[in-house]
Amino acid sequence: MMGILNVTPDSFSDGGLHQAYDSALAHARDLVATGADIVDVGGESTRPGAERVPVDVEQARVLPVVEQLVAEGVPVSIDTMNASTAERAVELGAVIVNDVSGGLADPDMARVVAATGTGFVVMHWRGHSDRMYRDAVYEHAVDEVRREVEMRVAELIVLGVRQEQVVIDPGLGFAKQGAQNWEILAGYERFASIGLPVLVAASRKRFLEGVGSAEGAPPKDRDLATAAISLLAAERGAWGVRVHDPAPTRAVLDVWEAWRAARS
Repeated sequence: MMGILNVTPDSFSDGGLHQAYDSALAHARDLVATGADIVDVGGESTRPGAERVPVDVEQARVLPVVEQLVAEGVPVSIDTMNASTAERAVELGAVIVNDVSGGLADPDMARVVAATGTGFVVMHWRGHSDRMYRDAVYEHAVDEVRREVEMRVAELIVLGVRQEQVVIDPGLGFAKQGAQNWEILAGYERFASIGLPVLVAASRKRFLEGVGSAEGAPPKDRDLATAAISLLAAERGAWGVRVHDPAPTRAVLDVWEAWRAARS
């Protein structure tokens, strides 16, 4: 389970809450205490309509946090589209690069990932946040997203990234409208059949509004729906899930594991 740490002023769910260094570290420790296995540190919002952040600003936000968490023995992933940020974070001890562009936003990302040997989450991506919904046009969402993910992974392998480094993410909410996200989830097995680990990152996203919570409720009220998706993903063999609040997901996964243990 990846716990989300947004060191940003403008992320859709918790922007500004953990931007200060001390607050970021405190929240990271809470994520671990409530069940996160990895803390995913990001310094640039990718909410719909978000503008890009200068690389030096992103690094000033995330690198001190990464360094301290690693010093405390916390496994860290770096959520970035910038190769230089990824490279510096890995030098500090980050074990995964989580790139929502799958290496498309920065042509140097493949080199960094290949050279460092780090894990690489490759998300399905059709463009930056200021245009993502314009690109949410599909005839058959599952087939098209699967094909584009496969093609991107093949390109990365040609560029030197090893297949065993790669985790794929179908990119829920990114260039996908509400119903398309449910199609992607319902077609999970099509992504698993690629033969690579799969990350499911549904936490608090807009398509969950009204599912298990009231219409118009704040994003944090989508945590129970997030936990339900985490359980369904685990049952289908997902490599991991990415969540804002680990506690509900940890609770449902503990119940599922106890049930499985009793059956065996």
